[in-house]
Amino acid sequence: MIFCSLAIGVVAQTPKNDVRKARRDFPGAPTVAEAGAFLDDAEARLFDLGVKASRAAWVQQNFITEDTEQISADANQAATALSVELAKKAARFDGVTLPPVMARKMKLLKLASGFPAPSDPAEQKELAQLEASLDGDYGKGKWCPDGASGKCLDVTAVSKLMAESRDEAELKRAWIGWHVVGAPMRPRYARMVELGDKGSRELGFADAGAFWRSNYDMPPDAFSAEVDRLWDQLRPLYLSLHAYVRGQLAKQYGDNVVRAHGPIPAHLLGNIWAQEWNNVYPLMDSPKPEQSYDLTKILEDRQTDAAGMVRYGEGFFTSLGFAPLPKTFWERSLFTKPADRDVVCHASAWDVDSKDDLRIKMCIQITQEDFVTIHHELGHNFYQRAYNTQPPLFQNSANDGFHEAVGDTVALSVTPEYLKKIGLIESVPPASGDVDYLLQQALSKVAFLPFGLIIDKWRWEVFSGQVKPAEYNKAWWDLRLKYQGVAPPVARNEANFDPGAKYHVPGNTPYMRYFLARILQFQFQRALCREAGYSGPLHRCSIYGNKVAGQRLNEMLALGASKPWQEALETLTGEKQMDATAIADYFAPLKVWLDDQNKKNGYAVGW
Repeated sequence: MIFCSLAIGVVAQTPKNDVRKARRDFPGAPTVAEAGAFLDDAEARLFDLGVKASRAAWVQQNFITEDTEQISADANQAATALSVELAKKAARFDGVTLPPVMARKMKLLKLASGFPAPSDPAEQKELAQLEASLDGDYGKGKWCPDGASGKCLDVTAVSKLMAESRDEAELKRAWIGWHVVGAPMRPRYARMVELGDKGSRELGFADAGAFWRSNYDMPPDAFSAEVDRLWDQLRPLYLSLHAYVRGQLAKQYGDNVVRAHGPIPAHLLGNIWAQEWNNVYPLMDSPKPEQSYDLTKILEDRQTDAAGMVRYGEGFFTSLGFAPLPKTFWERSLFTKPADRDVVCHASAWDVDSKDDLRIKMCIQITQEDFVTIHHELGHNFYQRAYNTQPPLFQNSANDGFHEAVGDTVALSVTPEYLKKIGLIESVPPASGDVDYLLQQALSKVAFLPFGLIIDKWRWEVFSGQVKPAEYNKAWWDLRLKYQGVAPPVARNEANFDPGAKYHVPGNTPYMRYFLARILQFQFQRALCREAGYSGPLHRCSIYGNKVAGQRLNEMLALGASKPWQEALETLTGEKQMDATAIADYFAPLKVWLDDQNKKNGYAVGW
């Protein structure tokens, strides 16, 4: 259970009229003692409702019925309403000089509401209904290739088609068909933005975008500049990858479809949103070494079951010095899909009671992919347990990118060297296959980076009013061209609302965490490998079995959100600034190879 969706940042002052209202509700000059009592009460109430919401959500996802969905929605609504109420009551203490710990809690409390609703009850209800309807529209979205009377494909089926098909016309039809889902959302999305901006201003922020950016322990404008700085570090590697992939796609589809100096058509990259490109890996002519091992087959031959898969993941953490998972983890987690009912199979990690009731929920398949995913999910669980002695408002990651980054860092250590140490393979493959391995990694991790950036860049411009509703689609594709170098396969206009075809936009979920996580995981990995005394290529490093690295990792995890993320980062890495050069270090052999291939083949860089 996590009370605050984002970590603490710099908070603007509440407008005077809201402060006056809060003081009418609580007469008399506020004191430090009153602030302490208010925070104690707030944490107790949030903790109670948070546990109830976690339990309701667990039941709903494991026993899907209309009743459990309503129970979970009611519990979430109560927790959200309390967060908003407490955030606004915290305004009374704006002028009080508080001790540092109390001041940080007060700021976290203000930022806990995620997307603040206005004070007006009617507008609160309207916002909740808008969010539910937008989320529902996406969830019900389908593409019907043969019209409404024929078979229709949901997002999972469309994703599978676009991952596997090499028919350009079919890919174009699927891309256009899925993106129709966004068009009806535009007026409701615009109204949602109005209400979120109003609620944010009532809490003292310029708009909802400034509210979101205030979760990063720096002023909102400074955070915007920070992500631009990080992108500047990443751009050369991305440009090399983009040029190579574009050249390879032109070989597949022809120069008339993929222009040598232009953006890549979005429907050809193996993903509905062109956010990750790993599905076009088979089209790349990288040197494919003979497969030296098949982890899926090895696990199957050893008759490894789902619990056995999880035991491997637990063993990774105990090798670092972490305590084993509690007995209840093995009793209460969901490892396999039940035969008698539907469940939400999307992998997730749970801390139900913010004490020791850790769980994962997965429909585990005995595959290499799920083997890696288990290590990632357990990274969340061990992070949750490490900070469970912190006060409730500090029971979260240092910023929202840290939680994902920790799981991803652990997954980076699932190397052949690790598999040999735990006896799953007999020998480590030679370095001759490293470029091909790194290309597969880059098609997922590097290709994603500009997409991870533009989702929220677009929303920040929308929230601020810089982009008006009449320009939503143009602004979306302008950013995608500028940062990603991709373009729609057909002309788009303002009758379309293509941002709505990506879940996190109608779902109103901040996205910057994923961009930050892709950077932080490599920075964490570089630091942990250094602590472990490793000096070889970063992509070959596994920290398995190294208790020095484990201790350093645990020191950061245990801080939770009690310190600014810069201090948490320094605890692990010795650095106070996010640094994308760790990605460059990891992919250095690939960058040399890509540049050589682009030069040999005459592939232009840029668009």
